[in-house]
Amino acid sequence: MKILFIVPYPYDKAPSQRLKFEQYVPIFKKEGIEVEYSSFFDEEAWSILYKKGKFISKVAAVFRGYFRRVSDLFRLRKYDVVFVHLWVTPIGPPIFEWIYSRVGRNMIYDIDDLVFLNSAKHMAWWKKILSSKDKPIYLMKKAEHVLTGTPYLKDFALRYNPNSTDISVTMDTERYMPINTYSNEGKVVVGWSGSVSTSPYLFLLKDVLQEVNAKFPFKLLVIGDKQFHIEGLDIETLDWTQEMEIPTLQRMDIGLYPLPLDDEWVLGKSGGKALQYMAVGVPAIATAIGANFRVIEDGVSGYLVTTKEEWKERLLYLLQHPEERRKIGLAGRKRIEEKFSVKKTKYTYLAVFNKVAFNK
Repeated sequence: MKILFIVPYPYDKAPSQRLKFEQYVPIFKKEGIEVEYSSFFDEEAWSILYKKGKFISKVAAVFRGYFRRVSDLFRLRKYDVVFVHLWVTPIGPPIFEWIYSRVGRNMIYDIDDLVFLNSAKHMAWWKKILSSKDKPIYLMKKAEHVLTGTPYLKDFALRYNPNSTDISVTMDTERYMPINTYSNEGKVVVGWSGSVSTSPYLFLLKDVLQEVNAKFPFKLLVIGDKQFHIEGLDIETLDWTQEMEIPTLQRMDIGLYPLPLDDEWVLGKSGGKALQYMAVGVPAIATAIGANFRVIEDGVSGYLVTTKEEWKERLLYLLQHPEERRKIGLAGRKRIEEKFSVKKTKYTYLAVFNKVAFNK
């Protein structure tokens, strides 16, 4: 079997790709599947994509991406499966999506965010103008199979395609390992992992973190936004790097996953942050919304909260009770091994590929 992955971002960079299907690529190859990759944005573009300024360089990157998509047209027929993640091109109506669906064989469409919305509160105004909700809906209609990342997304996809499978973000349990000693001998580390675009979600807890810190001082470790700051807190901020992602997650004692309750966009979130915390044995506190209900058993493998008081109560309790962090953290790790591991989920991907490519 030969599969061409048509993706927005370079290999092993973006969480939506890394934690979804990219970590299976070595497994696919062991199964005899030939995998080739084509990203719209190249490595050079990725290095500047989310930085301020550099307008000319970004425009040049977009032109390079469109040139790649035109070039790909001449090889689509070589593959048994064309796997499209999010979109073929980022701007305008589904012109390239229409061409790819006509030229390519056996298309699988993979979606892990509500990219058909252009009203998300975090989205920049220019992205709202350029984005098109027609692209993902068109791809859902034309694909032989749709892969989603949350139950909410699956329900949406089923409106347009009966052949839809929900595959959560999963963890490689041989790489994500728990090493925490669950001790209060040093300052307890409360952590969050994300990006500049999602760090406003962490700022939702500003008052909670300040009030809890006044009662039980802790260190706040922030991955992904070097400029993040809340007055009065002991904060360490780090840029995300592939090499340091897991070691930094392992430094945490408690993981935070706040989301707004009034933004439909978050219903497309697959709970990836909570899954990462749980995989390294760190107890997660998450907003009770969307896929987090599937990921966390409240009070068993993590905490699901809604109100400011619940955030304060759970966080303070975990800070003060290392034995509870151990119990919740190890239960979370067990849940990952049983329900959200690469080892378990690889068979779902392989079954979909065989069905689409060979009707097996």
